[in-house]
Amino acid sequence: MPTFITTQQLADRIQYDERYIRERLVPEVLVEGVHYLRPFGRRKLLFVWEAIEQELFRPESARSTGIPLANGGVCRG
Repeated sequence: MPTFITTQQLADRIQYDERYIRERLVPEVLVEGVHYLRPFGRRKLLFVWEAIEQELFRPESARSTGIPLANGGVCRG
């Protein structure tokens, strides 16, 4: 069973600001359905700690970069 944590709990664990997580990591690095989910289609995010932990230890060369979009987002095709 995965461990679900809030944005605040994630910020405490990885020592990043909550705002940075919401504004940078969620749209650019983390994938919805893999690293986090929105329960009941709401605004609140729940993060899957095991997936986040795995992403933290993954070498940079193993990360998929995706396709950069004009608005600054990334398409993970």
